[in-house]
Amino acid sequence: MTDKVYLNGEYLPLAEAKVSVLDRGFLFGDGIYEVIPAYSGRLFRLEDHVERLNNSLKGIRLPLNYSVADWQAIFQPLLEDGKDQSIYLQVTRGYAPKRDHGFPEQVVPTVFAMCSEIKPFPGKLTGIKAVTLDDNRWQLCNIKAITLLGNILLRQEALDRNSAEAILVKNGYVVEGAASNVFAVIDGELITPPKSNEILPGITRDVILELAQANNIPCKEDIIALEALQDASEIWVTSSTREIVPVVELDGKIVADGKPGPVWHAMDRLLQAYKKSLS
Repeated sequence: MTDKVYLNGEYLPLAEAKVSVLDRGFLFGDGIYEVIPAYSGRLFRLEDHVERLNNSLKGIRLPLNYSVADWQAIFQPLLEDGKDQSIYLQVTRGYAPKRDHGFPEQVVPTVFAMCSEIKPFPGKLTGIKAVTLDDNRWQLCNIKAITLLGNILLRQEALDRNSAEAILVKNGYVVEGAASNVFAVIDGELITPPKSNEILPGITRDVILELAQANNIPCKEDIIALEALQDASEIWVTSSTREIVPVVELDGKIVADGKPGPVWHAMDRLLQAYKKSLS
């Protein structure tokens, strides 16, 4: 993590960045966030991330009229040339003079951004273990809200069971991971659950679908029953900073031969080539 951060129009050392204890993000988790990778100092799919950010802001009724160029100008001083990093952006409804569930009459959002190095995710090349858990979160998972306690508890349960991720299931169907989207190769076709209020619309998820379609890899957005996932030949979890991570063991059962599969190898090569083409 770099020492310099952005907070409400200023760049300052991380140790000096402070917000009021009456900030609604602190008191209520009243805010949203976004994570944007940058490869060799170049922000990845910034327009898509800003679109998702604006959808989240709209979802919590928090107006903030920043353009893509405005965000670019804020983020760029935090980045270092030649490094793979990620921007963490958090916007809360800001300070209110008293603790009240209702929105304050006058809102000045708190805008915070910091930058961290992207390091290779352990297990990406060999695969990870995952467990399936019932999705007990709220009903607006398409909003990238900072209120992540449900995700945290599910992810920790997976860690407690010696697994790296929890794949969440609702009414017998796969939804997403605790901190990821989910893909499965079933009968030779790459499938991911369709967008809805039950999943976060992942940017990496969209890129994978675009690359698959452009390179004649059979793919679709469709529901995935838990039983179908258990019989899949490949399972992946995806996110902006971890990219595409193969799952080689699910609920204690080996997936296929217990190694990352051929579709994952092909897609990972395509993603790395696509990233380089943008630099």
